[in-house]
Order: sequence, then structure tokens, then C-alpha cells
Amino acid sequence: MSTPSTSTPTPPTPPTLTPSQARLAALNRLKAKNKLTSTTNATAGPSTRDNDGSGGHPYVHKAGNVPSTARNMVQQQQQSKDEAQAPLRRDPGLGKYFEYDLSKLHNSRGGFLTEEDKEGDRIKSIVELAREKEREKRMIREGEEPAIIIDKSPRCVECNTLEINHQFLKVFDVTVCKNCEKKYPEKYSLLTKTECKEDYLLTDPELKDEDLLPHLLRPNPHASTYSNMMLFLRIQVEKVAWDKWGGPEGLDNEWKRREEFKKRKREEKFEQGLRDLRKRTRNNLYQRKQESEHIHRFEDADEMVDESGDRKVLQRCFGCGAEQEIEVL
Repeated sequence: MSTPSTSTPTPPTPPTLTPSQARLAALNRLKAKNKLTSTTNATAGPSTRDNDGSGGHPYVHKAGNVPSTARNMVQQQQQSKDEAQAPLRRDPGLGKYFEYDLSKLHNSRGGFLTEEDKEGDRIKSIVELAREKEREKRMIREGEEPAIIIDKSPRCVECNTLEINHQFLKVFDVTVCKNCEKKYPEKYSLLTKTECKEDYLLTDPELKDEDLLPHLLRPNPHASTYSNMMLFLRIQVEKVAWDKWGGPEGLDNEWKRREEFKKRKREEKFEQGLRDLRKRTRNNLYQRKQESEHIHRFEDADEMVDESGDRKVLQRCFGCGAEQEIEVL
């Protein structure tokens, strides 16, 4: 007699959770546990929470982290102070960002244009504005005048006054007042670089030598983007020119010689152009003459027989239409 075999039933397989479902289940489990813990603490009361074996009255302050020495207490206070002053931790969820040093940024007027930003119909760029500001600062530095001391301050060489032009003294080493500067323009007027080259026949290396000819820089009146003007003192330019050419007579002779040389060059250039024009005209006339000469090219147009029985051929030029009769032997 056989006994029936008993088979153990297999437990059902739990369903497989996706990562998002598993994360949500764990979060719900933590929320329920936190809610249960907070409910238990609220119903227990203060006497149950304080009687944890440490003893003592529940409202008595218990010495927890009391330092053993005063030195440790000072260190602990310093550490807590440093922690309070430490910057807050940046939230990584904000993404990337850039830190700007606002002390080094320049005022760009927020994209708005003012009247002083315009130059005619054109708007000045940031580079031009920076150049103008630097130029103004340099002019302010150059225009600073020292205090006047009666016994020690320099005096004007013309009128012996103490109110001299300190800019001329600093740049040209000339002690003259502003009134005498206007009164004697043949000595103290300012010349541009072009005037020095054309009127006094000086070269660029001589004008760039500050030991020989000091110059004063001024902003170009035509445009702020152009190079600064180089202004020279007339009396100093004349001294260098007299030494170079041997006085005003030598300068006049050199100027006349250069003018004659320029005139001769212009005449030679004009004559050369005239010769080229004549040559081209002569070639054109010869070409037209060659083209005007015509060579007849006859071809037989008609055949005729006269009364005597002689046979003749009429030929006609296909270029100009001239005709001739040829007797056939």
C-alpha cells in the first residue's frame, strides 16, 4: 500500500521593483519611522525623557561638554567663532557660475549713451574714452603749479614777474609768463611738426630727439584716434635751424635750391609725358596711314564680246567696287 507523497508548496516570488519604486518605498518607510518616533516622545512627557539613568532633576542644567581647563575653553570658543564666520556651503544644484571682482570693473553706463560719449555723428569707443581720460590726467599733472616764493621762485626773462608758465618751464626749460608769450609770438609761439619740416627744413630724427628739441604733446584736433600733436618752441627750432644751415641766409639759399630742384623735376616729368604723347600720336598716324592704303583685289564679274569678235572680261574689286576690262588673247 503506497502512501501519497506530500509536496511542499513553493512561496510566491515577490514582484521586482524598479529603482524609482524602490527609492519611493524607502522614502515612505523613513517618513513613517520619523512620525512614530516624534509621537512616542510627545506622549512620554519630560520626566520619562530625563530619567535615562543619568539621574538628577529634569530642569537642572547638566554639564555636558565642559572643558577641563581654561585653555581648552578658549580654543573651543575660537573654533566656534571660526565656524560662525565660515562662508556658507554652496548648493551644488545651482550649477556653474563665475565670480567677478566688482572692484576692478569699470562703469559702462549700463548700455546708455550720454552726450559726452558722442563725437559728431559717431559714438566714441571704450578705448577712445580711456585715452581721453588718461590724456586729461596727464594734462592735470603737467599743469600743477608749485608755490610762489619771492626769493627762490624763477622769474620771467622778459618782464621779471613771478607768474610764469610752469608748463613751458617743465617742458622747454624756458621761464616766461603767459602775457609775454602772447606779446612775443616770434619767440614763444608753438610750431607743429609739419611747419618745422617745411619752413625750417628739419628732419624726423632731429625732431624726435628730445635732447635736441623738446616737444609738448597735445591732443589732435582732427580726431581723438589720431596721434598726438608734437609742438615745438619757435626760438629753439630757429636756433637748431641756424646752426644747421648757417643762419637765415643759408636757410633761404637751401630753400631756393630745393624749390628749383622741384621745379626742374616737374618740367622733366612734363617733357617726358609730352614725348610719350607725341610718340603715341605718331604711331597712331602711321597706323591710320597704313590702314588708309587700299590694295585692289579684282575678280571676274562678266565676260563680253565686242563687234570685232574680241573677247573681254570685266573685273570688279570686291573691296571698293572699282571695275576694269581685260582683253582675253
